[in-house]
Amino acid sequence: MSDALHKAEAAVREAETNTVDVAQIVAAVLATQQATKPAPPPLVPRPAARPVGLYVAAGLGGAVALTALAMAAALLAVAVAVGAVCATVCLLVLRGMWQDMQAGRRR
Repeated sequence: MSDALHKAEAAVREAETNTVDVAQIVAAVLATQQATKPAPPPLVPRPAARPVGLYVAAGLGGAVALTALAMAAALLAVAVAVGAVCATVCLLVLRGMWQDMQAGRRR
């Protein structure tokens, strides 16, 4: 940019010496304007548009998967509860049988 300013200054000096030549003055003014004009900002590329349908499908698939996992966890909890009840009943029956056997020996 300083090279352009030097050229503009040289054109102004040359135009000052010859006041009759209006074209040189105009050229000097134009060169000065071009040298002092700021550079345009760089263009930022626009990101590519993403398909919305893909995200909707992924969201629905995720919701279905989470629902299936929640139902599986609930089913597992029910199975554990049924197993605990069965084990408790079995232990109570065995305890009763043990007490009956102990009472039979004492008689």
